Amino acid sequence: MNHLEIYIDGASKGNPGKSGVGVVIYCDNQLIKNISSYIGFTTNNVAEYTALIYALEEALLLKANSLKINTDSQLLARQLNKIYKVKNEGIINLYNRAVHLLSGFEKVLVNHIPREKNALADKLATEAIKKQAECGCPPRLVAGGKSGLQRIT
Repeated sequence: MNHLEIYIDGASKGNPGKSGVGVVIYCDNQLIKNISSYIGFTTNNVAEYTALIYALEEALLLKANSLKINTDSQLLARQLNKIYKVKNEGIINLYNRAVHLLSGFEKVLVNHIPREKNALADKLATEAIKKQAECGCPPRLVAGGKSGLQRIT
């Protein structure tokens, strides 16, 4: 896999609230992978960064050289493109992890797109929250918050 185009989204029902991530990965305009995962009780910004990390880890496993990452999170796009500084304690560790993972690629473009062009990733993130609600999965810990971990209820 040389070049991948990736769409990411994080969703929270409440802010903070129950959250999920959605990732859609294309190679040569062919869909190769969808990821939909419940990540627990956290903020929307943490969910957005978590979706990015899921996408970057998967792209490394797929042995991609270059990435085009599409996100409807203006904040995430501007922070990764070094237009905004990361000041929030709840996302600085996630940002640092994402930057570390990004160093594994020769070329990366982070692109802010309108929400309507990110419908599939948004749907996957929302479905993850709905599926968790249906199964009643037990609480767990996720990264985020001032202490670094939050209990999921």
